[in-house]
Amino acid sequence: MSTRRILLVPEAPPKPATGEPCNGCGVCCAAEPCPLGVWISRRRHGACAALVWAADEGRYRCGAIAEPGRHLPWLPSAWTARLARRWVAAGVGCDADYEVLDGRRAGDAANGDPAR
Repeated sequence: MSTRRILLVPEAPPKPATGEPCNGCGVCCAAEPCPLGVWISRRRHGACAALVWAADEGRYRCGAIAEPGRHLPWLPSAWTARLARRWVAAGVGCDADYEVLDGRRAGDAANGDPAR
């Protein structure tokens, strides 16, 4: 199993269990873009360019849903947001089967902090 570091804001909610409702943790979109994110980001690896932190909500949002005019400006915003919700299966449940290690507990090698 490979290990990869993704960076998220500390205020982000913890990743829900697979199948549980999405809580905006951002893990899935920070790890790799979904098919819509590949199209928007123009890349298949790394964080999705449409992933946005909604500080007022305390969670991550899909920019294609939250700000469709910014990420898909050539398409009608209301139509795009509805279609994006369907494409990313918003509200269906977490399908990210990643094991998440909290950097504050696992140690941060970049800062020289030992694992606890």
